[in-house]
Amino acid sequence: MPNSHKTIKVDLNNDYPCPCRRRSKLQPIVLTEAFGCDRCQQIFVLDEKGQVIEQLSSSYPYKRAWRWSGYRWIPLRPGLGQSSFPFFMGMMTMMLTVGLMLAWRSQISLLLWTILALLLVVLPAVIFWLVYRR
Repeated sequence: MPNSHKTIKVDLNNDYPCPCRRRSKLQPIVLTEAFGCDRCQQIFVLDEKGQVIEQLSSSYPYKRAWRWSGYRWIPLRPGLGQSSFPFFMGMMTMMLTVGLMLAWRSQISLLLWTILALLLVVLPAVIFWLVYRR
């Protein structure tokens, strides 16, 4: 069994399993550097180095990409600049800061505002983490 951390060059003449669905195969598209799935009809293009495939038509905010380990596709995570995580955490920090400033100026207990602000930040952060951790 090959090492899962090693990236193996993708051969355009071979058939591979589809990274999106089980029991489907990627087949090379003639005269291109691309593969097509026989079931989900998705098209995947090969990068310049021949080590990564990217989903051509995607409704995701970032390109989905995979590398071949020799026996399965390993999903690649988007870089920090391509992810919405830094923006999301900045917005949560801003909400927490504004909530605490409002608590300082209002007559309501600082402890109550702090708990409310933390719930407004922590709950969406946990939900975001649960959604994007895969």
